[in-house]
Amino acid sequence: MDRGLHHHGLTDVHGASPLRASGLVTRSRGQQDALVDERVLLVEDDPSIREIAALGLGRAGFRVTTSADGRDGLARFRGDPFDLVVLDVMLPEIDGFGVCREIRKSSGVPIVMLTARSDTTDVVVGLELGADDYVTKPFEMPELVARLRAVLRRTQPTETEPTIRVGDLEIDPAGYTARKGDAPIELTATEFRLLLEMARRPGQVFTREILLQRVWDYDYLGDSRMVDVAVQRLRAKIEDDPARPRRVHTVRGVGYRLEKG
Repeated sequence: MDRGLHHHGLTDVHGASPLRASGLVTRSRGQQDALVDERVLLVEDDPSIREIAALGLGRAGFRVTTSADGRDGLARFRGDPFDLVVLDVMLPEIDGFGVCREIRKSSGVPIVMLTARSDTTDVVVGLELGADDYVTKPFEMPELVARLRAVLRRTQPTETEPTIRVGDLEIDPAGYTARKGDAPIELTATEFRLLLEMARRPGQVFTREILLQRVWDYDYLGDSRMVDVAVQRLRAKIEDDPARPRRVHTVRGVGYRLEKG
């Protein structure tokens, strides 16, 4: 899909090249060396977006593997270990939703979706399938880099924090594991961070804005739908009857709280 440079999903700021406008081309060698070396799988069918995004992410310190369609992207994911996956929604062979669905059958690796600004339905569907975040097109490289780093931070265990018990739930921040009674709970990084944040203060009501700040690392007004969908997915995994939740309660017009047990 040829969208033109601005419509390729990368904003050309003040007429400068996307990479120079992002500030990535002026990064010092010392700053580059200090960055972590996470492996990112970028699945994007538009060659211009794919090339520019891969170059920008590489300059930001990521090791990037690219793919041009969903089938090939899924094969690459299954063949090599990745720390994060960036998926365009509109992909040939298998669309981004299908790839996300397949990945979630076997992996909790963080997933960030790329979607058109007007496709609000795409955002919700992607989140419901287990995507951790999304970036709308057109985007600037600093925005994409910031979102990927924020998602990756959620995967880092809290080594000094002791195990938390709330009722029959047990959350181990250092081991990055959760259990319900004797059974392990398979959670994505975002779902784990959401549960951990509420378990630290059981009985406290968290607004969606606070959860966006603490779980998604948003320092601006984010999309509250991400919170609602993540809570829905978390309930499906920790509630005996997700349709009648007894652990994570909705406080109408405010947010959510985890009951004390």
